[in-house]
Amino acid sequence: MKLIWRYVRPYRRFILAVMVIKLIGTGTDLLLPYVLEHLLDHVIPAASDAWPVIAWGAVMLGLTLLTRILNITANRMSVRVAKNSTYAIRRDLFHTALNLSGRQMDGVGLPSLISRMTSDTYNVQNFVRMIQTMGIRAPIMLLGGIAITLTMDTGLSMILCIMAPIMIVLVCFVSWKGIPLYNEVQRRMDVLVRRMRESITGIRVVRALSKESYEEGRFGEANTRMARQEVKAGVIMSLPGPIVTLFLNIGLTLVVLVGARRVNDGQTAPGVILAFLTYFNMILMGVMGLNRVFMMMSKANASANRICEVIDLPEELTPLPEDQCAEVPGDEALIFDHVSFNYDADSPEEMHGQFLGEERRQCLKDISFRVPKGGSLGIIGATGSGKTTIINLLMRFYDPQQGHVFVDGQDVRAYTRDDLHRKFGVVFQNDVIFADTIRENITFGRPVTEEGMVSAAQNAMAHSFIQNTPDAYDHKAAIRGANFSGGQKQRLLISRALAARPEILILDDASSALDYRTDAELRRAIREHHGEATTVVIAQRVSSILSLDEIIVLHEGEMIGRGTHAQLMESCPEYRDICLTQMKEGK
Repeated sequence: MKLIWRYVRPYRRFILAVMVIKLIGTGTDLLLPYVLEHLLDHVIPAASDAWPVIAWGAVMLGLTLLTRILNITANRMSVRVAKNSTYAIRRDLFHTALNLSGRQMDGVGLPSLISRMTSDTYNVQNFVRMIQTMGIRAPIMLLGGIAITLTMDTGLSMILCIMAPIMIVLVCFVSWKGIPLYNEVQRRMDVLVRRMRESITGIRVVRALSKESYEEGRFGEANTRMARQEVKAGVIMSLPGPIVTLFLNIGLTLVVLVGARRVNDGQTAPGVILAFLTYFNMILMGVMGLNRVFMMMSKANASANRICEVIDLPEELTPLPEDQCAEVPGDEALIFDHVSFNYDADSPEEMHGQFLGEERRQCLKDISFRVPKGGSLGIIGATGSGKTTIINLLMRFYDPQQGHVFVDGQDVRAYTRDDLHRKFGVVFQNDVIFADTIRENITFGRPVTEEGMVSAAQNAMAHSFIQNTPDAYDHKAAIRGANFSGGQKQRLLISRALAARPEILILDDASSALDYRTDAELRRAIREHHGEATTVVIAQRVSSILSLDEIIVLHEGEMIGRGTHAQLMESCPEYRDICLTQMKEGK
């Protein structure tokens, strides 16, 4: 609950006003049965004409209108507080998500982030709204109802005093039991979102292989587990409702029986019995309101804890002071100095297989290379050999467990995130086209001129097909670029990378969907117009990298070959096999 208080604190004066208004509104509501009892037992028997009755009726009407106006005002104000505080939570949660390290993102998971930002914040918003209204009204109706009945008839009110503590204890106990149940519901929600995201993202593959039934089964399994957990939590949390109603109905019956006898004996007036019945309903509403508040509090507490797990994550990849950074071993643009890395390891000890006694394969093992400024490097290797991991370390999405990475004569750990990433233009292997115009997808909020945007598109071989779209650069791309072909999407992504004229250009399998002619024209345009940039190309095609200054060959995280194309053809059998295989396939 600390998270909720942190975000509602700026609105504490607003909340105090809501509480005061709600207190007054509930108080006037509690007065109505008391005024009715006074009217029936004292005013009507003593009235000589209708005016006293009309006057007291007007008082009741005024109290009713005042109650409704105050409650509506308080409800509207509470909605505003809930909306603004939840807005701030979502904003900070999104900011944190954007700044998570690769390791933290792997640990949280994208589906979990989505559910925390949607269903969890929704639960918190409902609780913030309800605690300001029902959280004030329910206990006042419960305690106020009991207090007023004590002044009216002590004997009858004892029935309430005996039953109320039992009901309150029951509600509190069940709510305490509900918190872990709702934690599990949210975890099951993460699994459900992940299954749904996987199925929808891969819908074309699912349809192509006629596996709709298989995916429905996988989704149905996750959906069933979540539904069962929701039913379990709902059953437990709904127990107080019928039990409380039972106790109150028993109490109501006792009031009627005991009250009727007391009226016959002349110990109680008839209006008191009618008022007691009304207060019993109010007390029932108060207890049921508390039950709803505690139920929502259980959900909100579970959701707030999950949100805190992300928002309170420390920023891992912060810049280090110069005296803590490694000494630069040269002035090249890019340097890998004996780098070893494993996604599963967080410490050098784990890299040596000492974590839980397991031997783990390293994603990169003792990798060293240098790329001079304006130079070019090609990286080739089988799937899973560590090619993309090199890019992740260059851009400091992760820190290596051993060795050091240097960019432009400085340890990457010395840069701020913005300063480091500003040097790069990148096309990732599974990059994203956003549901926006082509113009916005290329410029991406950066200060890129119209001329620079068009030039980047021309160099990426994208200008011609962009001009053929209905609105040219103002044409709207569908979600994930679904209205473009694979080759068109890659050319748009390359345009984005070139638009800011980066110092370092990284193309991670960025031309796999291009035909050989377009690929060759693209490489020629980059050499002619972006030759000053240091270039790193990860490719499956040898033709995409054979003209680069140097090529490294990776196999299971190890560098098994390094040199020019001609040198590798002589010294690296694996590289030679790749070339010969692709030459045969191309015939």
